[in-house]
Amino acid sequence: MAVPILPTISTSCIVISAIFVAIGWNLIRKKKIDLHKKMMTFAAIFAVVFFIIYASRTIFIGNTSFGGPDNLKIFYTIFLIFHITLATIGAVFGIITLWSGYKNRLSFHRKLGPVTSVIWFFTAITGVIVYLLLYVFYHGGETTSVIKAILGV
Repeated sequence: MAVPILPTISTSCIVISAIFVAIGWNLIRKKKIDLHKKMMTFAAIFAVVFFIIYASRTIFIGNTSFGGPDNLKIFYTIFLIFHITLATIGAVFGIITLWSGYKNRLSFHRKLGPVTSVIWFFTAITGVIVYLLLYVFYHGGETTSVIKAILGV
């Protein structure tokens, strides 16, 4: 079974972003500040690439609705809404965390960084699960508007 290229690339970008966050977190624990900054910058770049691909696909092509069994659709929808909420919170926290680090507001950065990282890890994990449910375990449904794809209406 072939998987669609843009969702595969964008999902890979989020996974790579989370890997860079994990590496960056490990580096800061070792007090390697410059390498930490580089890894977190790479994490942000891959997250932005994901967002550009996702937003472009959503605007120009649409979103893929769930193509699995009808009895799983409600569970998928609840899971998807959870993922979207996490991703939104993670993105906002990520921007604030990066900004506080670059502005040397380190007391705030040290408090928010671990929270942001954990949210981002869960965002990546749930994003991979959404990808698997849409394109690997089941054939994707129709490609349609965001609201219709999420709510199935």
